[in-house]
Amino acid sequence: MKKISSGKVRDIYEVSENSLMIVVSDRISAFDVIMNDLIPNKGKLLNQLSEFWFDYIKDIVPNHIITTNFDEFPSEFRAEEFRGRGMLVRKLKMLPVECIVRGYITGSGWASYQKTGKVCGIELPTGLRESQKLGAPLFTPSTKAELGDHDENISFEKAAELLGSDLAEKVKSKTIEIYTKCADYALTKGIIIADTKFEFGLDENGELVLGDEVLTPDSSRFWPADKFEVGRSQDSFDKQPLRDWLSANDYKDKAPVHLPQKVIDFTLNKYVEAYEKLTGKNL
Repeated sequence: MKKISSGKVRDIYEVSENSLMIVVSDRISAFDVIMNDLIPNKGKLLNQLSEFWFDYIKDIVPNHIITTNFDEFPSEFRAEEFRGRGMLVRKLKMLPVECIVRGYITGSGWASYQKTGKVCGIELPTGLRESQKLGAPLFTPSTKAELGDHDENISFEKAAELLGSDLAEKVKSKTIEIYTKCADYALTKGIIIADTKFEFGLDENGELVLGDEVLTPDSSRFWPADKFEVGRSQDSFDKQPLRDWLSANDYKDKAPVHLPQKVIDFTLNKYVEAYEKLTGKNL
């Protein structure tokens, strides 16, 4: 099969004129750098968590999945290495904008607010504290960077220039609606979704379709609700522990030869815990 893309985590193969196979690897990246070590079974966790969310929000927006059933995969992908980590999907014309939504002020948003009182050009009330819940979720789009480059935050007005005003408004509305429904659900499972990003495309009829991944620890900040405290950075179920170790050891722009086993194990355990809490299933 023709491999048409190999990203930080996902490999994409062309199956037919109208369909693709997405395979989720065990690779992990941080600060836009792919690590040399794999996180065992991470790809299965991400793939099956996305599948869970795609199904949960199918009433809000259609998605790109044709099947996640291993027995219905093209014969080339009916090998055990692909079980649980593949999706046969519709080809879409992907939009050139990543749809980021922030429910809490943290990370780069918090850094920007401290300097300017704004997040991605959006003026916020004075006196906000780190990790505080925002009055309403913020839609803060970014452009998609090439592999190895950094995404660039853009204003909604710029997104409207790229997409057209009607499509930009629809994408913004759907992004916030999906985030709100899923964040409310996650809270009942003891997880705060602080922020996340979605990717949309258009199908052959020009209809808006949700693609890529949905609400995984790679694309979101998950915090344990029982440890949440405004005014500080939070514990997390995502790859923040990996980022913290890299930062502490001067690896923000490069990968170490190997990650310590304890960092690999701790990161995997966080992914497993988030998956099991949200889906109620064991991997």
